[in-house]
Amino acid sequence: MTIPNDFSARSEHTGETDAKRTALLIAEIAQSKHAEKIVIFHVSALTSLADFFVICSAESLPQIRAISEAVEDTLSKEGQQPLGVEGRSGGVWTLMDYSDVIFHIFQEESREFYGLDRLWGDAPQIMFSPIALEADPLEDQE
Repeated sequence: MTIPNDFSARSEHTGETDAKRTALLIAEIAQSKHAEKIVIFHVSALTSLADFFVICSAESLPQIRAISEAVEDTLSKEGQQPLGVEGRSGGVWTLMDYSDVIFHIFQEESREFYGLDRLWGDAPQIMFSPIALEADPLEDQE
């Protein structure tokens, strides 16, 4: 099941709408740093850990670091600080916890090994397209 990137039908649950916006912003930032295989899972019905998981792949440790730093810098300018960051100091998997959104950056081999895509594969996915983010995502569409 895929959820379209359409904010015209606004959620009654503002927190989840904000979390979705954060997940899409994280995906956009990751894409701008050339992350690959970006997937957003809507996991709120499957776990209490978060509403969304954003998972992407990077080719190298410096790229993982660049992606995580860009996400942290951008979100901090919007007043969002991560609750925790794990693996940035040289790991092949960095995890950034933004409460309702958890962001995972993997080197491809580690992504396949840990299999989060398979583990959360039953969760609906949100289509991510950088083009869709150029417009105001909360603007009502006619």
